[in-house]
Amino acid sequence: MNLKTINCGIIGCGDVTEVKSGPAFNKVSNSKLVAVMRRNAAKAEDYAKRHHVPKWYGDADELINDPDVNAIYVATPPLNHKEYAVKAMEAGKPVYIEKPMALNAEAAERIAKAANETGVKACIAHYRRQQPLFLKVKELLQQRAIGEVRLIHLQMLQPHQSDLIIKTETNWRVDPSVSVGGLFYDLAPHQLDLMFYFFGEATTVSGISINASGFYNADDTTCGQIVFENNIVMNGIWCFTVAEKKDLCEIIGSEGKLSFSIFDHKQLMLEREGTQTVIEFERLQHVQQPMIQKVVEYFLDESPNPCTVDEGVEVMKMMDAITREK
Repeated sequence: MNLKTINCGIIGCGDVTEVKSGPAFNKVSNSKLVAVMRRNAAKAEDYAKRHHVPKWYGDADELINDPDVNAIYVATPPLNHKEYAVKAMEAGKPVYIEKPMALNAEAAERIAKAANETGVKACIAHYRRQQPLFLKVKELLQQRAIGEVRLIHLQMLQPHQSDLIIKTETNWRVDPSVSVGGLFYDLAPHQLDLMFYFFGEATTVSGISINASGFYNADDTTCGQIVFENNIVMNGIWCFTVAEKKDLCEIIGSEGKLSFSIFDHKQLMLEREGTQTVIEFERLQHVQQPMIQKVVEYFLDESPNPCTVDEGVEVMKMMDAITREK
């Protein structure tokens, strides 16, 4: 399929698409948002009118089969990612899939299989890869600004009902039937994908995940250990029912350290030879816009895939191994 303009349709125009992603499809070059779908058709219509989208649907199949839609963004809860991504590719339409890629690694592998069998383009919304702060981290690592990387300490601590967590009508993020692993599966894909992006494939992954508080049915406390290529060791901890707020990643090398927040993404600190250098970054209006630009370019054959389905599968495998999901 030789495309000149991406006419995107969103399946699942919920909260995540209001500011983070949806408007970006009309702001990047050679792209338009032409249709949206939500099971509640009245809410789909409301979204469409507020965002000046010409078409709206209450049925995903109707959007997928709309001849005016030539690319699809699957932004539903994870339970439905496999179904809609596979249908989009079987219809010959490239697909951009929200994170987490699927309910588990098995479902993610089914998506990857469909991409390979159909030859239709697909990429995963691990969008922090394209944000300036994390591109700078990758650049500094490639320049060996902290020498040989030895350790990674990753901490995500949040109170119950933290402002960081997007609230929805059904609170599906803590419903195991829809999201499997609770808030870990909602937030950790960003963190673990960045580690994969920086350091390559994991050679060893282990962890423990429990429901310590009983506030909901999903786990709320997770600890994970990963060994990446070149014997780089990561220790991560996630807890969503503590008083303390902490969002910190520290990459420790033989000659220095990089420290940054993954969700606040305002500054990066480089410590080396007794000095500290702080690099500031402006907050993005639409956090997915840099990634969506690359996705559009990929769909138009203008640049490589910014995050492949195979890479998405690797991240799902890491999460499943940490939580011992089979």
